[in-house]
Amino acid sequence: MRTLAFDGRMGAAGDMLLGALLAAGADREALSPVEDALDIEYAVSTVDRSGIAATRVEVLLSDADDVDDSHDDAHGTHSHAHSHDHDEGHDHAGDDEYSHTHGDHDHTHAEGHGPSRTYAEVVELVGEMDLPATVRTDALAIFEILGEAEASVHGTDLDDTHFHEVGADDAIADIVGVCLLLDDLDIERVVTTPLATGGGTVEMSHGTYPVPTPAVVAVAERADWSLQGGPIDRELLTPTGAAILAHIADGTESLPPLDVDASGYGAGGWDLDSRPNVLRAMVGDGAGRLRRDEITVLETNVDDAPPEVLGDLQRSLPDVGARDVSIVPTTMKKSRPGHIVKVICRPEDAERVARRLAEATGTLGVRESGAGHRWVADREYETVFLSIDGEEFDVTVKVASDTDGAVFDVSAEYDDAAAVADTTGLPVREVMQRAEQLVRE
Repeated sequence: MRTLAFDGRMGAAGDMLLGALLAAGADREALSPVEDALDIEYAVSTVDRSGIAATRVEVLLSDADDVDDSHDDAHGTHSHAHSHDHDEGHDHAGDDEYSHTHGDHDHTHAEGHGPSRTYAEVVELVGEMDLPATVRTDALAIFEILGEAEASVHGTDLDDTHFHEVGADDAIADIVGVCLLLDDLDIERVVTTPLATGGGTVEMSHGTYPVPTPAVVAVAERADWSLQGGPIDRELLTPTGAAILAHIADGTESLPPLDVDASGYGAGGWDLDSRPNVLRAMVGDGAGRLRRDEITVLETNVDDAPPEVLGDLQRSLPDVGARDVSIVPTTMKKSRPGHIVKVICRPEDAERVARRLAEATGTLGVRESGAGHRWVADREYETVFLSIDGEEFDVTVKVASDTDGAVFDVSAEYDDAAAVADTTGLPVREVMQRAEQLVRE
């Protein structure tokens, strides 16, 4: 499986992700749809970060004449969504002027520039770009993560979220650009080690806040990867970088087995003396894995449901979205025998499943435990034909495998095997073994 692994020990930002992907082999020309849609260009250069040659990507405005030069340098302050002013840890540090010259043309950093957009306006803009369908879907999902994080911090609805920083041209260029480069690399799986947040505090329009910032924490709540503080008192993980990785990357405590065939470093803006301010990316073939399935778990306790009602849950709940139903005997108050009904379903099906569960059992409450996901095998069904005493019988066999197709379980369907056993007089177990052996062969 084509795998991209990030080393998160110095955090991540949008520009670092762009640089790391380009350094790992992505084609610079893949970014052209963003440059065509926005009045920006990507300036790519090689810089030194504590002895490591890293790729630096700066998003520049193509026409500096229309820019309000009052925007502060990134070592000062600039606004996040809802004008959250703080020091953007990875961007433009060391630049003496925010507007500078590349070749014969004046260019201005796009940081925070461009129109201030609502979430709906960002969705419309991305929807109008000439992008592959999967790239557009990924980019919109990342903006939704950012919008929901800001909404949760401020206690507002997603549709009411007004982007400032993350709705500006440079943030759109970062997010859509990363999605385009991932598509160019043809990556099947992305992982990241724990992401360093940095430390200390940052100044925002509402006051002084500790690192990680509230938006980063809100994003991390829905991410698969973990956070770790340090290693320096700077902001190392930005909301944009966190949102991108929350959508694309699974978490891993250490780098997985990987036959590396390309690698690279994306540069942050600060040149830190003691540590290389870079995000490392490695690309190669990794081992197959189980598929991640987003779920939630519903539970209720019942002590007065007859066995027939409980048994019927196995039949009726899948009709409204249940993926799995378990019924566990338990002892309830006053030592009454009862049952715990556990139901796995997709988050979007939870309310419908809970209602059916309440209607079927009469329970007065259904709790949601909030499990985020489960790891499941890919499943295929094969039909095999058994020849027994001159007759042929078909049996369906379920084959479980990882994402690389490595088979680790073969199981004949019981109902098919039982029907063959009833007709032939063979034990069900023998019929199942014969069917499974045909698949293994």
